[in-house]
Amino acid sequence: MRLSWDDYFLRMAETSCLRSTCLRAQFGAVLVKNHTIISTGYNGAAVGVRSCLERGECVRERLNIPSGKNYEICHSVHAEANAIIRASFDLMDDASLYIFGLSEGKPRSSLPCFMCWRMIFNAGIGKVIFLDEAGEKKIVNVKVIDRSRILSYAAQDA
Repeated sequence: MRLSWDDYFLRMAETSCLRSTCLRAQFGAVLVKNHTIISTGYNGAAVGVRSCLERGECVRERLNIPSGKNYEICHSVHAEANAIIRASFDLMDDASLYIFGLSEGKPRSSLPCFMCWRMIFNAGIGKVIFLDEAGEKKIVNVKVIDRSRILSYAAQDA
């Protein structure tokens, strides 16, 4: 069976997440334009900062901080942010961003957080493809959505 383009790039995002240095959850992102990869990213410590994997502990776990809260305490940069940081701005216009997440070896929701949505908007990305809590593929056409509505939902979850 031949994979659809969306499934093909989601699987590449899944492979990217295997580079993650986060002990809690692994995320991968692939930025694509015209069926060509322009950038990839995974969640991991900022350059020059020891990762949780290297340290042998998650600071957020030690402090009992729930997932999705107090991002400023985390040493990691999100997969979406890393893919955006490494891409050329000109190529990101109307590109597609594929995101895949794992937790305890199982797929998990990879809905972008509040901070990542803002970067996605500013980067000019046209489409975001990810799995929801039920493992269903979701496609968000960033060019036509009500951005304030997405940010209000993301803020409620934070």
